[in-house]
Amino acid sequence: MVQQLSKRWMIEVALLGLGGTTSLSLPGLAQPSVNPLMLSQSSPGPVLSSLPTPSRNFYSLTTSPNELVDEVWQIVDRTYVDGTFNQKDWQVVRKQYTSRSYNSLEEAYQAINEMLKLLGDPLTRFLDPLAFKNLQVDSSRVGIGLQLTHDTNNPQKIKIIAPIEDGPAWNAGILAGDMLTKIDDKSTDEIGVDAAVALLRGKPGSFVTVTILRDGKPLEFRVQRVTFEVRPVRYHLQETKGGKVGYIRLVQFSAEASTEMRTAIKQLEQQNVNGYILDLRSNSGGLLFTGIEIVCMWLNQGLIVDIIDRNGKERESANNRALTNQPLVVLVDSGSAAASEILAAALQENQRAALVGTHTAGSNSIQSVRPLKGGSGLAVTVAKWLTPKGRDINKVGLEPDVMFKPTEAQQRQLTAQRGKLGSSTDAHYIKALETLNQRVRAAN
Repeated sequence: MVQQLSKRWMIEVALLGLGGTTSLSLPGLAQPSVNPLMLSQSSPGPVLSSLPTPSRNFYSLTTSPNELVDEVWQIVDRTYVDGTFNQKDWQVVRKQYTSRSYNSLEEAYQAINEMLKLLGDPLTRFLDPLAFKNLQVDSSRVGIGLQLTHDTNNPQKIKIIAPIEDGPAWNAGILAGDMLTKIDDKSTDEIGVDAAVALLRGKPGSFVTVTILRDGKPLEFRVQRVTFEVRPVRYHLQETKGGKVGYIRLVQFSAEASTEMRTAIKQLEQQNVNGYILDLRSNSGGLLFTGIEIVCMWLNQGLIVDIIDRNGKERESANNRALTNQPLVVLVDSGSAAASEILAAALQENQRAALVGTHTAGSNSIQSVRPLKGGSGLAVTVAKWLTPKGRDINKVGLEPDVMFKPTEAQQRQLTAQRGKLGSSTDAHYIKALETLNQRVRAAN
């Protein structure tokens, strides 16, 4: 089934309520990335390193600005999820924008942005050569590690989906849900996620001053850019009064995450754990295929997700290959988005796991990120996904089975001790442990 899906999406779909990634140097981190079949909230995942990035000079010699405008129009015409194009006559739009005379690439870029704005979808957007190049990063990240998106209530504002775990922003104390208001002396009002990403990137060792708004109060952080590797999965065994518990933290749905998740489950199974806590807090998504593969490690049977585009609906179901049937609790918060929500919804609605935490992000758009002539790129919303019960969670999110939000004091404590996630000083984890113990007793 996954094979069929990869052909259908041409191996380039970013399932993310893509709004832009971030800055660092990671999908959604402080740097954007684009990944084939990625599910992430506002930031496209890491881009395929194989995508071509011709120079601007090459572009100017081979393609006219009008051809670029028309290329963008055609991609949207063929693939955009809404066949009404936001109730716009798309043929008239083509004539309007391709009949113009453009004197420079910049004028063509502006026209493309105007054209895409007619769709009323901030996740469908043009990426100039620099922005598109910023998406093409490998597992080694340079930046401060922020995942960014457009605020759903005010698309001109930039919201932090989550800081990348153990990245500079994470260690500085920046939190999921903070609003990014200024980068150095530059206001982020109306500059867009891609521009913010470019500003947050820089040479390793250099510093950037980030101003955020939290609970109505401005806070300023001076953060050093660094190069670092992102580990998608971390796990450990914990002895509790209720028995052995396997704690697994999934940071992102990268290409390596499936293998690492499989290893974690198998090793914990060998240690005879009584149950699991899967931590998806601040996980803004990643590769769609990775998300489906990980669901199958926990869920033996049942519908995983429905994917809907202009051509109809495609279903993904579990394939009787679960690695464990032990009781499971999943930790979620407002930073859990896209692929995280597919995983959480599949486990919750198939009664495989209980969710503990706050409402998730509510991101169910699927974007395809495509290279254009001359090194620029285009992110297009090509589909959306529904939960196994057919729910559309866009801007609503998933409601946990057990609502829990840390107090301000608990949040401050955890922020000061970020290395204590999944420990006795993590109030959210303790609540999940209580829920898991109840499920273990019920299973026995």
